[in-house]
Amino acid sequence: MCVTAVESRPAGVLGESKSSIHRPFGARVKAFVALTKPRIIELLLITTVPVMFLAQQGVPDLKLVLLTCLGGYLSAGGANALNMYIDRDIDALMDRTSQRPLVTGMVSPRECLAFGITLAVVSTLLFGLTVNWLSAWLSLGALLFYVVVYTMILKRRTSQNIVWGGIAGCLPVLIGWSSVTNSMSWAPVVLFLVMFFWTPPHYWPLSMKVREDYARVGVPMLPVVASNKVVAKQIVIYSWVMVAVSLLLTPLGYTGWFYTAVALLAGGFWLWEAHGLQNRAKAEVTGAKLKEMRLFHWSITYVSILFLAVAVDPFLR
Repeated sequence: MCVTAVESRPAGVLGESKSSIHRPFGARVKAFVALTKPRIIELLLITTVPVMFLAQQGVPDLKLVLLTCLGGYLSAGGANALNMYIDRDIDALMDRTSQRPLVTGMVSPRECLAFGITLAVVSTLLFGLTVNWLSAWLSLGALLFYVVVYTMILKRRTSQNIVWGGIAGCLPVLIGWSSVTNSMSWAPVVLFLVMFFWTPPHYWPLSMKVREDYARVGVPMLPVVASNKVVAKQIVIYSWVMVAVSLLLTPLGYTGWFYTAVALLAGGFWLWEAHGLQNRAKAEVTGAKLKEMRLFHWSITYVSILFLAVAVDPFLR
């Protein structure tokens, strides 16, 4: 995500050492949990577990589900911690990240780095020894892609950062399938592509809302370098492709009428919201009236509904 000069402001105390008096144990525990970004991981698990039901064509082994979820949490948590370690300089200058543990000094950079690497190693071994090594390598690949390709290479260099960087967030779909089958198939590939085309129109509305934050630190998110009209047009294009791809599971024979109906209804509402945002952008509406966060919030609901349908559909066929 080109970096420009940024103005300094008191958004935190990055790197400041704190005594144990100022860093009580309970607050420290919460800080380390915060490093893993639990709310983001919830979304990753929402896309992982339903695919396990699809792969099993029924209820998968519950122990396997728990181990996959634990491994996925540790892996994604390690990636998120390493992301915060690398981005600690710009996190201190952005309003939405000014209370992160490294910025406030609740966790030191060295502690964060060690924590992230430890989670990466533990999660890979957990997957390999208790699930299978295909899932382990996919999990490690997702972590490395997020940390190296997205955070270190793309994020500060290109407005297409979230497009390609989002691949890391698509891999849990493959992990869910491989944990059950120890193989790959077209079904997880289709759902991988759904998540790939979902990620930009999911994140760009949020970027539109906080574009000043990204502009301040020189991170070229698309809404920073392009007008609302251009961003909204891109959102509509990606949305149409996403909905079209989501409908491929049924003709390929993996899902039936229930999933198809849900995909059509949920996708139709998504397209309604996307075109609504585009119309407001064309009319040069700005501020709160642009209502860009409506699509952001719906995007999370959409994924939850769609993947719930993925899990339920095998029982209705």
